[in-house]
Amino acid sequence: MPGETTALRGFGPGGAATAVLTEHSLRRGLAAEVHARPHEELPTPVRVSHLALAHDAGENAFAAERDSLLALCDQFKIEPPPSSANFFAANFGRFRLRWERHTEFSTYTLFRFDPFESPFAEPAIGLVPAAWLANVPGQVLTAVHMAVERRWLGGDAHASRFDCEAHLTPGGPLVGCGVSGGAGNAWTDFQIHGDGFGRVLLHNFSLTPGQTGRLVQRFLEIDTYRMMALLALPLARETAPALTRIETGVAEVIAELARTGDRDDRARLGRLSELAAEAEHLANATGYRFAAARAYYDIIYRRIDALREVRLPGVQTVAEFMERRLSPAMLTCTSTAERQEALSRRIARAGDLLRTRVDIEMEENNRDLLRSMDQRARIQLRLQETVEGLSVVAISYYALSLLGYAFKGAKAAALLPVTPEVAMAVALPVVVGIVMIGLRRLRRGHKSESGE
Repeated sequence: MPGETTALRGFGPGGAATAVLTEHSLRRGLAAEVHARPHEELPTPVRVSHLALAHDAGENAFAAERDSLLALCDQFKIEPPPSSANFFAANFGRFRLRWERHTEFSTYTLFRFDPFESPFAEPAIGLVPAAWLANVPGQVLTAVHMAVERRWLGGDAHASRFDCEAHLTPGGPLVGCGVSGGAGNAWTDFQIHGDGFGRVLLHNFSLTPGQTGRLVQRFLEIDTYRMMALLALPLARETAPALTRIETGVAEVIAELARTGDRDDRARLGRLSELAAEAEHLANATGYRFAAARAYYDIIYRRIDALREVRLPGVQTVAEFMERRLSPAMLTCTSTAERQEALSRRIARAGDLLRTRVDIEMEENNRDLLRSMDQRARIQLRLQETVEGLSVVAISYYALSLLGYAFKGAKAAALLPVTPEVAMAVALPVVVGIVMIGLRRLRRGHKSESGE
């Protein structure tokens, strides 16, 4: 890779510069990548509203999203992000906005830091202008309210589940755990409430602002990536009947191969090619989605591991909830993807077998054709030899006829001591021999010119 000269210098004894080094053109960008999206430093209390919006790929979607951010920054007199930025965070007075653009979606996270009595009564998103929020491009895939409140170590160190259930779905699945080794407790139900948002409540016992920011980001990413991973589930369900139909067709073709009496392999090969094209179309339509689901699923468990969960009595942890509720869906997607790969391999094997049989059949036909051509060549040779014999007779006859006129003229001129008939009889074997030798030389000449 080409490099560019920078102010990177080597130093000798005493600190004297010795040389200017050539720096890789990608070095600074790669070094900045690990700092591209830092976590927030969040004091307690804090209320968070998080949106993940799916968007279309392309420059138009990015331009619309950027125009929306520019409009909000202009309204609050905030310096906008650079045109190529994929991350932006700024204080807008009463709230703070964090925006991130990913491959398939963008996230908007809003923070408000004023005290509260009810954690979800006045969420952070309520401070954003409603007109701007209504025009944000994209489709909402994840919407979560999260509240962090102070709880002191002591009698309420393990907050009562009944206290948390008042803010979550009555009778719904309660998920709770100690986080960061017991420095806080987190509660959620992973359900959509009446306002269209999910809810997460975090009790802070001894978390630092940095720990709080990382925990908030991990919970929001778990919920976001959970929905992104589940996008593959409807596709897996829609694909299953088509896969079953193609598998049935392939099985029929393979079963027909075992019937030795029926040798219509070319028709089967055409049918198998149609099934292969349909299977490839399905793989192209679903391959990216299934691969993305596996990647998102892996990220979810990485984020769960980073929570450092501590079990609370009588409550399932986030890891247990995901294992029971999310893993079966992901297994469905994984099994569908594996079915597609196995189907492609089966079609390839059946195609190889059919092509081998078709090739053998074609070789047999070519052998029969060559045998027939050889037989016709022999017949043609016999006919040629027969015609050659007749040609010798005919040419000899005409040659003797010409000689007969010559002999008659010589006899009339008293130049021939015998009769013309006797002369022709004597000349007969000589003429025939000469004609035969001439025709053979002519035939050899034609063979040498044709390379035979």
